[in-house]
Amino acid sequence: MPDYSWPPMDKRHVIGTPQKRLDGIDKSTGRAKYSSDQKPPAMLFGALLTSPHAHARITSMDTSEAEHLDGVKAVRVITPAGQEVQWEGTEIAAVAAVTEEIANDAIRKIKIKYEILPFLVREDDLAKAGNRVKAAGEQVTGDPDKAFQEADAVVVEGTYSIPVITHCCLEPHGNIVQFDGTRVNLWPSTQNVSGIGGDLGKALEVSAANVRTQMQFIGGGFGSKFAADRWGVEAGLLSKAAGGQPVKLYLDRATELKIAGNRPSAYASIKVAASKDGTITAWQSNSWATGGMTGGGMPPLPYVFTEIPNKRLNHSAVAVNAGGARAWRAPNHPQASFLTCSALEDLAAKLKMDPVELFSKNADVTSRAAVYRAQLQKASEIMDWKKRWHQRGDSGSGPVKQGLGLGINTWGGGGHASQCRTTINPDGSVLVELGTQDLGTGTRTIITMVAAETLGLPMGAITLRIGDSEYPPDGASGGSTTVGGVTVSTRKSTVNALDKLFAAVAPALSASPDQLAAVDGRIQVKDNPSKSLPWQDACRKLGATKISEMGENDPRKPSGLNGSGVAGIQMADVSVDVETGIVKMNKFVAVQDCGLVVNPWTAQSQIHGAVIMGICAALFEERVMDQQTGKYLNADMEFYKLAGIADIGEIVVHFDITPENDKRGVIGLGEPPAIGVVGAIANAVANAIGVRVPGVPVTADRVLAALEGRNA
Repeated sequence: MPDYSWPPMDKRHVIGTPQKRLDGIDKSTGRAKYSSDQKPPAMLFGALLTSPHAHARITSMDTSEAEHLDGVKAVRVITPAGQEVQWEGTEIAAVAAVTEEIANDAIRKIKIKYEILPFLVREDDLAKAGNRVKAAGEQVTGDPDKAFQEADAVVVEGTYSIPVITHCCLEPHGNIVQFDGTRVNLWPSTQNVSGIGGDLGKALEVSAANVRTQMQFIGGGFGSKFAADRWGVEAGLLSKAAGGQPVKLYLDRATELKIAGNRPSAYASIKVAASKDGTITAWQSNSWATGGMTGGGMPPLPYVFTEIPNKRLNHSAVAVNAGGARAWRAPNHPQASFLTCSALEDLAAKLKMDPVELFSKNADVTSRAAVYRAQLQKASEIMDWKKRWHQRGDSGSGPVKQGLGLGINTWGGGGHASQCRTTINPDGSVLVELGTQDLGTGTRTIITMVAAETLGLPMGAITLRIGDSEYPPDGASGGSTTVGGVTVSTRKSTVNALDKLFAAVAPALSASPDQLAAVDGRIQVKDNPSKSLPWQDACRKLGATKISEMGENDPRKPSGLNGSGVAGIQMADVSVDVETGIVKMNKFVAVQDCGLVVNPWTAQSQIHGAVIMGICAALFEERVMDQQTGKYLNADMEFYKLAGIADIGEIVVHFDITPENDKRGVIGLGEPPAIGVVGAIANAVANAIGVRVPGVPVTADRVLAALEGRNA
């Protein structure tokens, strides 16, 4: 049995060292070609007609004028007359034409009439949702009623809200599809290179083996780009109708925001009790959420502090006439962290207690008490918390108030199913192939580092091929499982190939294969480095035969090379102008449990990106729906706000890189650092201005309203 284990920390040459991204220059110079940049010969342009109404029945449709427009090659009806549409942006018809302008002209020439039907697009007032509410059923642990009535109980109550925010990938959802009725060429923007072909093939009634998927670069996914989707299927059917010409169909920005997926809202009325020393004794929450017609997710409450002895939990999903939810960087966790951390920080304020002390004192009701306590201490040191934290509202005179806040996270992050093929050629060249995708997280760099480490070669000696369904299949990039999957399959594949090379070289070095090692571009005897061959000379011993070996990560069979389960503590430092209500980020600290870190630079980049995403959600992002018209009012980049560079402040990252953590193997880091950000910032604002702003994003109007309520 080959030894696949990672080399000890002090024996590594590539893994664990900071390395620049291999695709950095291509991306920064524009040489990188995204799927939306591709232009196969005779490509047509697709366009969608979408519903302007939140709920309506199509009474009539006439596509004849569009069909006869010069340059139009195909028109398809997606939602025919007589059917209902359940949200604004629902796909009604699709057109393919020789230019984008003609396609859009054709869409405008489709005559359609609607019967407007009753709708609900806002879930903030549960009392108005009527039969749109579906309760999950009450869960009770212990005796919460008794705990709340204890003589020494300190009880705090509050209602908190985090809204629906919509996916806003820089490269919108879409693809180019070429379908001749038997075979499909697909250039998608996807998180699922190996799997999306099967999804599309099923819809087009074509075998997955007859779908070729290619994608080298993607302009963002964050959990929203797994399936072929309606626009992928329609592009394929338009291509078929146009005689097999490829059709490019990408969503425009407004449609992207309306129907390409969202992170569900979460509202909760929460009641928490603690003894006077801060020991939490009871939790009660009535929460509700929506993501669209299918309702919303169920945030896991209370978050992290799961073993509070007395609990009563009620949750309801609310169906609204708006585009549906999709996975989004740590589904349900940011909402749960915000709700929990807000309630616990309000409890700390009522107790006149430092929230760091409260969180640490109650760490025993979490699953990783020692880790969280150590992280709280480290984050406090970096933030200089003990010196700079103050009681809520005690931020001095003057209009600009400073405050600190705390957030918490947990996540799994194991490894997905992955297969990798490594080929060593007689000329010394090395080829590594697997059907994964690089979402911009540095997957290319990570895979190459693992291969270089195993083979004792510089990274430049490895040729890596990914992003094609013809390569060995790899899992979809979701759940922070990519790095755990691809590192294991790459490690196994390269070890297997290297063992075959050792067998071929051993006679020339008068040694057995198990006595050999690959070090610094040479194959050498382990205890006698003077007996060695340069890599190219060693590979010549293969004669005319190349080595090609597979490696696999099977999540059902633990390998010891990857792990799961991380924890993190996050702290925010903000300034709030109480005259204008404007919140300014000063500093953000993220202390993160991490497992084995392959590349510190890309790992740090993951956390920076997660924090920036959280800042957007805490201070800017919100889907604004109009109950009078049913419309998504800010479905554009003018009013759907995201953070800019000036809005971010300083971000400080600390990894728990220790031999103990390293032994847990590789664990994904994409999602956990995005979880506690909103809660930390919301708590920092409350600490600064002396009153809770109950809903995020913490915009100027909400800050001023909270201050006005306190003053009243």
